[in-house]
Amino acid sequence: MKEIYTIREAVKKLEHYCAYQDRCHQEVISKLWEMQLDENEKQEVIAQLINDKFLNEERFARSFARGKHRIKHWGKNRITNELKMKGINQTLIKIALKEIEEEYDENFDQWTERFWELLFENNKLKKRKKFCDYFLRRGFESFLIYDKVTQLEKGEGNEN
Repeated sequence: MKEIYTIREAVKKLEHYCAYQDRCHQEVISKLWEMQLDENEKQEVIAQLINDKFLNEERFARSFARGKHRIKHWGKNRITNELKMKGINQTLIKIALKEIEEEYDENFDQWTERFWELLFENNKLKKRKKFCDYFLRRGFESFLIYDKVTQLEKGEGNEN
């Protein structure tokens, strides 16, 4: 049997939930749904969390973009899609992507060069496909990937 919460208890529990890591509205609403609060109570809890600065969509979007880029090595496309799935609006997504703008190209170059060196594939077409598929899944822009793979293939040919 699920526990029934008062508004005060729900706020306290969600303050801890939001303090642990930045959360989006959708995640908090999901938690509130589990707490079986009615619609007015949910709105009151969310308003309280926003007023007390525990819930902030812009802060969430920025930290999400930074974390996924730096730790999981995601590109802009993947980050954008994930934020959309979390109900973040386009304006906040653009702000979030500005968080990674400075380091984006440099990180992409480092990761692609490292990955290219680690790919042990004698067939050049298979190596190219594995490389491109990997970075497309990571959410990097196709024009960046194809420019980089072309550059890396030329560099590989010069070594022989």
